[in-house]
Formats: sequence, C-alpha cells, structure tokens
Amino acid sequence: MWRPPLWWLVAAMVCLVCAVCILRRRGRAAYALGLGALFATGALAIQVRTPTSTGSGILTFADGREITITAHVIREGNLRERGHGETQQKLDVETEQVSTEDGTVTVRSGLRISFYGKDAASDSGTSEDAVQQHEFRYGDRLRFPAKLSPPRNFRNPGAFDYGHYLTNAGIVALGSAKADKVELLPGFSGSRFERVRTRLRRKLIERIHLLWPGKEASLLDAILLGENSFLGRETITDFQRTGTYHVLVVSGLKVAILALVLFWLLRRMRVNDVLASVFTVLLVIAYAIVTGVGVPVWRAALMLTIYLGARLLYRHKSVLNAIGAAALVLLLVNPEALLGASFQLSFLCVLAIAGIGSPLLERSTQPLRRAFTNLRLKSLDPLFSPQLAALRLKANMVLDHLQSFTSSRLPGVVLSGTVRMLVLGLEFLTISTVLQVGLALPMAYYFHRATLVSLPANVLAVPLTEISMIAATAALAFSFVWLPLARFPAVIAGSALHAMDGSVRWLGRLQIADTRVPTPQLVVVLFGAGALILAMLLSRRRWLLVGAGWLALAASAAWICAVPPHPEMRPGLLEMTTIDVGQGDSILLISPEGRTLLVDGGGTPAWMHSDLDIGEDVVSPYLWSRGIQRLDVVALTHAHADHMGGLVAVLANFHPRELWLGVDAPGAQPLEREAQALGINVTFRHSGNIVGFGGAKLAVLAPSSDLEERASRANDESLVMKVSYGNTSALLEGDAEKKTERLVADEDPQADLLKVAHHGSATSTIPELLAAVHPRYAVISVGARNVYGHPRQEVLDRLAEAHVLIYRTDLEGAITFYLDGKSVSPRPAALP
Repeated sequence: MWRPPLWWLVAAMVCLVCAVCILRRRGRAAYALGLGALFATGALAIQVRTPTSTGSGILTFADGREITITAHVIREGNLRERGHGETQQKLDVETEQVSTEDGTVTVRSGLRISFYGKDAASDSGTSEDAVQQHEFRYGDRLRFPAKLSPPRNFRNPGAFDYGHYLTNAGIVALGSAKADKVELLPGFSGSRFERVRTRLRRKLIERIHLLWPGKEASLLDAILLGENSFLGRETITDFQRTGTYHVLVVSGLKVAILALVLFWLLRRMRVNDVLASVFTVLLVIAYAIVTGVGVPVWRAALMLTIYLGARLLYRHKSVLNAIGAAALVLLLVNPEALLGASFQLSFLCVLAIAGIGSPLLERSTQPLRRAFTNLRLKSLDPLFSPQLAALRLKANMVLDHLQSFTSSRLPGVVLSGTVRMLVLGLEFLTISTVLQVGLALPMAYYFHRATLVSLPANVLAVPLTEISMIAATAALAFSFVWLPLARFPAVIAGSALHAMDGSVRWLGRLQIADTRVPTPQLVVVLFGAGALILAMLLSRRRWLLVGAGWLALAASAAWICAVPPHPEMRPGLLEMTTIDVGQGDSILLISPEGRTLLVDGGGTPAWMHSDLDIGEDVVSPYLWSRGIQRLDVVALTHAHADHMGGLVAVLANFHPRELWLGVDAPGAQPLEREAQALGINVTFRHSGNIVGFGGAKLAVLAPSSDLEERASRANDESLVMKVSYGNTSALLEGDAEKKTERLVADEDPQADLLKVAHHGSATSTIPELLAAVHPRYAVISVGARNVYGHPRQEVLDRLAEAHVLIYRTDLEGAITFYLDGKSVSPRPAALP
C-alpha cells in the first residue's frame, strides 16, 4: 500500500480535522474518522521510517573470499566456552573500511561476527593465548580478516524469518574470525552514554557471578538482565516445556515486581504519592536502560507510567485503558510491531488478566478479602452484602469465643491473615488459569507448545521468581557497599532459584510437558480469537453468561491441544519433499494413503559450534506447518551429524512408531537409546527388504545384510531405498559413494526421480549408476556457500549430459515432487 508520505500526512490531517468538527453531532462517525487518522499516521510512520541497516554495500564482498575489515563494536557479547578448549564471543560491529587485493573502500554496514579463540586455562598460558582471550568491548576499534556471507533463511514453509530479524537489528551480513588474528586499534568509536550503560551492565553481570555459583548466576543473569548466553539449551527447553520461559526474559513481570516493591517501600517511608510515583517511574526507566533488551521493557514502562499518571490525576485506574494507550503509542512509532509475537503475547497477557481475570476476582474473592478486613469494626457491617455481613458476624462470634481464653489480639490477626492468604492463593490460581487458557492459541501458533503443566509450574515459579528477584536486587545493592552484607540476601535468592529450577526441571521431564502441536488452522485461530473476545465481553455480565464465555474459551484451548488438525496432504499421490536443512539431508515421504516417513533429520557438525538444533528449529516447524502431529516412521541413512543431528528432536516431537536403521553403527547408539526411552520400535533394514508403504512399495537396496565389517567409509553404510507408486519411482541414496553405487546399479534402481547422493560430491553419482537409474529429475540437498564446494561441477555436468532436470535446495528451498503413478510433478516452495 505504498503511497508518498505527504499523502498519508494529508489524509491524517483531514481525518483529524473532520473528526473534531463533527464530534458533538456525530460521535460514532467522529470516532471512525479518529481511527482513520491513526491508521494514516501509522502508515506515514512506515513510509518515513529509515532502514535499521546502515547500508548493503558490504554484500558485494559476501562471496566467500577473505577480506580485511576495519570496524568498531556496536553491541558486545559475552565470552563463552565452547568446549574442547575453545571460546567464542559473538559481536555486532559497524564497518569502517574493507580491504581486498584490489584496494580499500569505505563501507558503513552492520555485521554479526563470531570470534573464536582458545581457552587460556586449557593451554600453556603463553602471551599468544592472552591475545586470543581478549574480550572485546563496546566502542573498540578492530581490524581482522574474515569471510562474510549474507543471512539466509531456511526456505521452508513455516520457517523463522532470520533475515528479517537481523535486518531489524541492523545486521547486513554474517562472518567469523580467529581471535588471534584480530588487531585492536587505538581510539574509541561510539556513544559515550552507551559505553557507560554497557559498562554498568557488565559490572552487574560480574557481580552476579561473584555472589552466586554457575547455574544460579546464569539464571539470575537471565532473570534480572535478560542475558541468557550462559544458559544451556537444556535449561531453556525445560522452561519452555513448562510454560515458564517468561521467567527467563526481562518482561512486564520483572517491571511489575520492581515497581511494586519500590512503591510499597516509599509509601511505608511516608513519601507522598507524587514523589513515590516519580521515583518508581524513574527506577523502571533506569532498569529498562541498563537491561537494554528493548521493546518489551519499554512497553511495560510506558504502561506503568500511564497507570500511575492516571492514579495521580484521581482517575479510575483502568488497566485496559492503560494497555490501550500504550499499544497506540507503540504502534504509531512502529506499526509493524503489531505482527510480532512479542507484542501480541505481551498485550494478550495483560488483556486476559484485565479483561477476564480481574472482573472475576472483583466479583468473587475481593469482596471476601475486604469482608475480613477490620473485622472488629461492626459499624462496617451494613456496607457489605447480607451474605458477607452474616459471615463477618460469624467470624466475630468465633473471635469472641477464642478471646475468652486470651486477651491478646492474636486470634483476630491469625484468622484475618489466614483468610487473606487463602484468598490470595485462590486469586493466583485463577489468574494463572486465565493465562494458560487465554494464551493457548498464540503459544500453539508461535511455539507449537501445549503447556499442560503451565499451571502448577507457574504457581511455583512465579512466587519463587519474585522472592529471588527481590533478594538478588538487595544483594547486588549491598555488595557495592560491603560484600559480607550481601551474603544473607544472596543465600535467600539462591535457595529460591534452586527450588524454582528444581521444580521446573522435574515438571519439564514429565512426558505430558512435551506435548507439541501443529500450527492451528485458520478456523481454529478465528474460533480461539472469538472465544477470547467473547469471554472478555461477558466477564461482567450475569454468572450464567460468564460461564458461557469461559466454556467457549476452554473449548478453544481444548481444541488446540487435543484435536489434531487435518494434515496438508494430497490423497492418491506419492509425495517426496526435500526439506531445506542447509548442508544436510531431510526428506519427507507421504504415501497415497497418508502414511508418513521422514528420512534423516539434518544437523550441524560439532566443529561449526552452532546453537541451532536443525530438528527442533527447522525440520519440526516445517512438519507442523503441514499440520503433521505424528510420524509413522523415521529412517536414518547413516550416523553422520548432518543426517542424524536433528533426529533426537524429531523423535521427541513426533513420536514415530518405528525407527529404521541400516547398520548398528556406534555413532547411532545415542539415537537408539532415545528411541527406546520413548517406546519407539527400532528396526534394521537391509538390501532385499520390501515394505508396503500405504499404497506404495518401498524396496531397500543397501546396505547388504551380510555386511560383516564396518565399511572403510561410513557413507558406504548408507541406507539406500527405492519407493515406487504405479509406474513412477524415486531413489533415495543418502550419502552413498562409488562402492555402494556400483552395488546399487545391479539392483534394478531405475527411477524417475533421483535424490543425488552426498550433496553432489564428486565421490558419488557415478556414470554407471546414472545409466542404470536413468532419472528424469534429480534433487540435491545442499547448503548455500558450503565449505565443501558441493555440488561439484563434474557431477552437475554428468547430470546435464544425461538430460536430467536438476533441483537444488540452496537455490529453490524445499522442493516437493508428486508421483501419481504415471508422471512426476515438481513443486518448489518458491519462498524468498
């Protein structure tokens, strides 16, 4: 909808002027024009918003050649141990100059660079190691050689848009460099204010690691400052499974805790409302600046400011109005935020509390809590309903009886306190239930999780987070005054963290906690959104209508969690989809009758030091986008990381009935143990096996069943299969090399479609095999700009000479082939 910015400006002004003119006579029309003015203003913000990246000239150098870059650090990262005596520091830098063999040019672009070095503790401690261990900071000017590559998405339906994410962060290209090759240049480049902020944040992290041991310190880094680089993936997964991941990010919960504690302390110190509100807002703003996590904290700070401002003006403190005002401000600044998961989850969370939870509490538990306040003031009895007045009367009779044994006020304090604690616990359970049910739709849509243990997990985690956060804040403050003074609150915070981590880990290990769901279909999304709106609209009506709204909301959550969607399949056709997993293999087969077989799960070699789990982050989202919740069979061709690495997550997420292996290789034993733990039947397939596959036929051509010794090359242990439907067929070779291909060539491998072996390596796709297969189409699963040079030109030439049409995942992304028994139809995903 691009239009010149002036058009949007004029449209906004016209709508606003017209709305003001007719406000008194035509109220509804004026409101509609006001919304039109807001829409035009948001469109204007999109049109005039400057790109976050500072130039794309660096992309001309992102072609795999080594260049020398002069840059300065604009966003620093922590130095992390990567194992095997290696360390890594990931930084964002802004380039100043780029030098090549042709000369030096000035380029201003954002890069994300990983610097690798050696752990000084694991080596001889030489001066060279000291250079490698240098931790680069904000504003440092660096010169280093590196090879750059543009960010690339995995081009599968349902894939995360990594390129857009980096663009919003101002990053144009990625690269890596050795730390011992980096030259630290004199001078400083950057903002002095940002330098102070990063130093303060770094000091806080250092102090956290001084006061608490490793696991507790890493949790506090995440809870207090949003720094999760020291958390292991297993810990993060446990919090995600239990629906408590919000504890590990700086969000509105942390802002609310800090604001509540500070405001309460200031009021107890007899500070007036205005000063207490101002100090609270200033603290929250300072906290948002120090954490530096961006929009989520500023959203909460903006809502808090609006809320406290309304309180000072003696206005009714409506959370819904506060969140509405904050949302409008943020959307006027950045309208595209509306489509982001963070924005939607934050505001849906507060909407569920304010629109559904709070009205329920106002009509149920809060009158009860007020009734047990000032029990002895009988003059207050007429202010309550007859039922509550009678309850106060009975409570006073009990107190009179108890005080006949003692003259103290203890019985009244105990009774009132007990009731208030019980009511508070009931309120917390109510709000937690509202959140779990109300957020079931976005949790399923964005994270494919049905957090069935979220309620008990949050009942334990949230109070413990509050305790640990308050105690840890006090310990940090005391540590800057006198370190021994910080020990007592540090022990309290550590105990709360230990209890929280233990409860989350225990609940996260339950099988029910690992329930994953496909992407909800459109009808489910509409029903869930409608149920949430209905529950909010009926929350202040008669109890019968409130129950109807709750029933609709619960039904939508149950639909999402318990009713599997209809998978996206074409009945009567054999489908073979080569999923884009980079430099690896993962192939989905769907039979004419709807049976599913996943061959390999992609993965990354250990030397790449990648935090990416291909099975969890790439293969699973694609399957969920297709509406697939369970697989029938998973097959591993051979035990190499680029084929097996993602299968652990696939087994856990899709619980197949069978796992097929070709040979009992030592490298596959961890996968076998995982399958046995999940109750999955492990079957070994050898040449000569013929298996019915839902209307199709699957024949195993390799490895041989009489293979007595391990092959000299593990690739020659690959499970080679031919799947046929009618007069059409496909040959899947894994990473089979020349030795295996010669054997396969004698096994009637003729097929219309060939999955080229070993990503197009020169060690495979021999002429004898091509002559025996005589394919019409070939597909190569290969990573863009891979270090191996795959696919080799001689292989491409060989396929071209055989008049084979070639498809590649690095060029076309995910590629689907439909075999109808008579012909083969290719369908590339055609994603950008």
